[in-house]
Amino acid sequence: MKRLASDAVLFRSRGNSDSGKVSFIELFFDLIFVFAVTQLSHSFLKNFTWEGAFQLGILTMAIWWVWIFTAWVMNWLNPETSRVRFMLIGLMLVGLIMSASLPEAFEKSGIYFACAYTLFQVGRTAYTVWVLQKGSTELRINFIRILSWLTLSGIFWIAGGIAHEETRLVLWCIALFIEYLSPSLGFWIPKIGKTPTTVWDVEGSHMAERCGLFIIIALGESILVTGATFAEHEWDILALSSFATAFLSTVTMWWIYFNMTAKTGHHFIAHSNDPGRVARSAYTYTHLLLVGGIILSAVADELVLAHPIGHLEMKTAVVILAGPALYLLGNMLFMRIAAGVISAPYTAGIIMLVVLFPFYSILSPLLLSFIATVTLIAVSIWGSVFTERLCQATPLQGHHKTESH
Repeated sequence: MKRLASDAVLFRSRGNSDSGKVSFIELFFDLIFVFAVTQLSHSFLKNFTWEGAFQLGILTMAIWWVWIFTAWVMNWLNPETSRVRFMLIGLMLVGLIMSASLPEAFEKSGIYFACAYTLFQVGRTAYTVWVLQKGSTELRINFIRILSWLTLSGIFWIAGGIAHEETRLVLWCIALFIEYLSPSLGFWIPKIGKTPTTVWDVEGSHMAERCGLFIIIALGESILVTGATFAEHEWDILALSSFATAFLSTVTMWWIYFNMTAKTGHHFIAHSNDPGRVARSAYTYTHLLLVGGIILSAVADELVLAHPIGHLEMKTAVVILAGPALYLLGNMLFMRIAAGVISAPYTAGIIMLVVLFPFYSILSPLLLSFIATVTLIAVSIWGSVFTERLCQATPLQGHHKTESH
């Protein structure tokens, strides 16, 4: 009986008031990704080219994927047990190596990044399969499927780490394609088949809070970049204006997600008949766009603080506008998947940012950044009303709403 009780405590409870609580060890684990996000933005600033932007996209996808897969694992495992804590601490060590190698990932540190990433993904999944020996058979088979896919992609990661330049880029793109495709196929493998989304019995409140915390991590990087860059410059009217604009932009991004998107998502996923399907698409995929948008916005804030006036290069204008546009796109897709609606405020905001782009040459960096921030503020005001009406008008009877408004 004691052994059975010990086995049971390895798994997160379901349906209790504290089932979705995020533990301190999970927050401690997230510190590695604070470092990773910082490395991503600083690396792009050092290689501020179109090639650097593409590399940023590849590495951001990898970092997000390794974090979200761990969040899924922790949705089932109990972080208060020693075995699970030791797993997270071991992953932190591997993650620290992975994050430290990010700036030179496409140069001399490629093999270190590839090996650390593969060990993180494969090692965590293999450990979960072992832990699930006393758990749900269906869930354990699901992780065996996941392990097979991650092992396959790991071959391409490591091969890319050994290769050079264009070959590395191609191999790592293949690895990411394999990993991003696998959930949509239910991690299908021959003979065993695929996992139905009903097996992914997610604790919705935990998944929502975990993803929200990663958004906080990304926004925190934006705050750090703004503060550090501002401190290095002379505090004149231009610097103060750039600083205020950057701060308002970050605050508005926080408001849009936590006062609108996250609230709506939790409202609908909690009453879905198939929360695994909703969580797979709404959290696993769309939040990558949110994180990417925040990282680009942090880069834009530093560029504007450094050069608020003068000639505005096209690549700088692209970053200034693409950051908030990508962020709004991620929020819009999340709302479409979770609530079944196309959010008019998000759509209008994206259109406004796209329309602004042809006029970048006649605007200063600060003015373009200010207009983009005002656009976000307008979206947040309109969106707050839209979200409140949506949640109040939608009858919830244990089913997921799919019709459009």
